[in-house]
Amino acid sequence: MLNKRTFDKIDAPVSEIGLGTWQLGTKWGEPFNGAEAEKILQTAYESGITMIDTADIYNDGESEKAIGKFMKQTNTDFFVSTKCGRGLDPHTAEMYTPEAIESFADASLKRLQTERLDMLLLHCPPSSVYQKDAIFTKLDKMQQAGKLRSYGVSVEKVSEALTAAEYPISAVEIIFNMFRLKPAEELLPKLQAKKIGVIARVPLASGLLTGKYTKQTTFGKDDHRSYNRNGEAFDKGETFSGVDYDLGLQAVAELKALFQTDNLIPYALKWILMHDAITTVIPGASKSQQVVSNVTAAAIPDLTPAQMAGVQKIYDQYIRAQVHQNW
Repeated sequence: MLNKRTFDKIDAPVSEIGLGTWQLGTKWGEPFNGAEAEKILQTAYESGITMIDTADIYNDGESEKAIGKFMKQTNTDFFVSTKCGRGLDPHTAEMYTPEAIESFADASLKRLQTERLDMLLLHCPPSSVYQKDAIFTKLDKMQQAGKLRSYGVSVEKVSEALTAAEYPISAVEIIFNMFRLKPAEELLPKLQAKKIGVIARVPLASGLLTGKYTKQTTFGKDDHRSYNRNGEAFDKGETFSGVDYDLGLQAVAELKALFQTDNLIPYALKWILMHDAITTVIPGASKSQQVVSNVTAAAIPDLTPAQMAGVQKIYDQYIRAQVHQNW
């Protein structure tokens, strides 16, 4: 079974390796496949995963529906974190109102077929939203009313997380991986001191850190790894963690030499889990075999000080100048 870590503020233990569902039952840009989604969730359950991360906009709500249906049919007690706000059109700070947040939560409750959300996160809103007292007051009231067990934020930038941490949130979800080291400097210690949980998202840098990609790898036209490399559609940091693809491949080659393997997945996930401020890491899966591959990280030994220092050196040499100041 997978090790558990706890969201301290609500005393909720979850598997340290979870499942991100942006691609649940589909590859980016392809139609949703309910049968494949069910297979992925079944494999996650059998693998000991208890933490599921989703959002109301993933596959136009089909991700939440699939999770709700699976839990209902199997009586499975996943801890489900969902996110809201990205469906606002236009996606501006002004559109983030207490009424909008509650309506999003109500819709997620229906799709997940539950009376209470385990966790509701604001889904990477504009930076000023993290200072809107009315939004956090509404989340607090919804928690008191029993609609939410907990709430928090999903962010792009360390500065946004530090601002949100001044409110009584239970968790921060942030990009943290071998190509995104900045959160470890100030943010993780501060959140740990405040007993705020941390969900590490995009842990494999959109697949770059799997070690599987080459200069010849191609991505579908509706895959953000084709059309968002320079932030054309949304924050550039969501795609390959903001790292130039070719530069990333050079850094990956160095990581492969460091760990003496072509399969970086377990090492990339274990590196994240070496930081005890992390509550859970949420690699995605578009097919069930990827779930099995992800949980192998739990079985490998802790990384050595030399390996941890090696990752830092590779980051400093190849990645830091491009990403560190931006997020």
